[in-house]
Amino acid sequence: MSKKNSESKIKIPDSWSTKLSAVIFGFSNLIHKQIAKGVAFLLIEVAYILFMIMGGFNNLVGLITLGTKETAWVEVPGKILPEYQIGDNSMLLLLYGVLTLIITISTIWVGWCSLKSARNLQMLEMQGKKIPTIKDDVKLLLDEKFHVTLLFLHMIGILVFSVLPLVYMICIAFTNYDRNHQVPGHLFDWVGFKNFGDMLIGDARMSTTFFGVLAWTLIWAFFATFSNYFLGIIVALIINQKGIKFQKFWRSVLVLTIAMPQFISLLVMRSFFSSYGVINRALLNMHVIDNIQDTIKFFEDPLLAKIVIIVVNMWIGIPYTMLMSSGILMNIPQDLYEAATVDGANKFQMFFKITLPQIIFTTTPYLITTFVGNINNFNVIFLLTGGGPETTEYYGAGKTDLLVTWLYKLTKDKFDYSLASTIGILIFIISATFSLLTYTRSKSYKEEDAFQ
Repeated sequence: MSKKNSESKIKIPDSWSTKLSAVIFGFSNLIHKQIAKGVAFLLIEVAYILFMIMGGFNNLVGLITLGTKETAWVEVPGKILPEYQIGDNSMLLLLYGVLTLIITISTIWVGWCSLKSARNLQMLEMQGKKIPTIKDDVKLLLDEKFHVTLLFLHMIGILVFSVLPLVYMICIAFTNYDRNHQVPGHLFDWVGFKNFGDMLIGDARMSTTFFGVLAWTLIWAFFATFSNYFLGIIVALIINQKGIKFQKFWRSVLVLTIAMPQFISLLVMRSFFSSYGVINRALLNMHVIDNIQDTIKFFEDPLLAKIVIIVVNMWIGIPYTMLMSSGILMNIPQDLYEAATVDGANKFQMFFKITLPQIIFTTTPYLITTFVGNINNFNVIFLLTGGGPETTEYYGAGKTDLLVTWLYKLTKDKFDYSLASTIGILIFIISATFSLLTYTRSKSYKEEDAFQ
């Protein structure tokens, strides 16, 4: 072991000023004349203490109880008429409580930074080095640690607009916030894992709905992903074949579906497949069907509706894969094909041994992202079928609803916010598990530098 490494492992006892910096933020900075940094640390601590005294502790209590007094008309002793009593708002108490927890954790992190800064000053003092001034710190933040400066505001935005809503949504899943516990008229309370139990095994209708919708969600994600993927590759191979004329023209035609906003394409397709749409009119004109009463109900039969959804999604998704595959095909070295031709390989062998491995290796992350994106593909389902056809077998869901569209209906139509949050957590678990397991076992992850 080198001398430098052995010295780095020697633990230096904290000085009194360093220890005090864990209690009084910025204390060590102040006594070492780093006034600006010390004052900043101290102001954050003082602001947190004032915040907790003025309402922070009450917010934490409210987070535990979620309110004890309902809004109602109450009888008042000595008065003839009842008075309107404004009670607690469980939703706000939960939000303020979560916000207080985030502020507390952030303050603890600031305290850790204060302690770290104090230990750094102690080390510099022991080594007889110069203590950085405010100018040195500013120069460091604009040079070596410029990324910290740029990311600071972004991190605050992430905490406020991403972390806070996410934690709030997760907390809702462990309450009974539903149509029977609407605020501000009523309170809701913590119920633990009851919603998860009802969703999976506890409630027969709820579990039937969940597993039925989950099965269709996974089937849809599989076909929507791989149909677009492999057909897009085939289209790219056809267009990029030597001897094909007007290659740029064919690419431009296919890209037109991307240029048009997706919701417009979906609404047009919905109109085409309606009972009185273009397709049924064409079948009437060709005498395939005899009268208007015999039109094909594309969106009323569950199986037919699902097939239509997958076919329409191909129209929207194939051009993306085609463009990406075309870029990969243009960058595959022609030497590989020439060498394979000399060795006597035919076109099929070259496709499966050279072309396809290159495309799959490069596009595996895209494939995983697309699959997860299709699990949460709200637009296609909602704009084409609205989740229908409806069925009494399911609770608040139709035969073509995905988990994400069912979640939307539970909040908008059923007001079952706790169940919707439960589904949101389950969607995250399914998507994250699939993404991590698939990607970490792919060649794109294991053999990063295999294809150059």
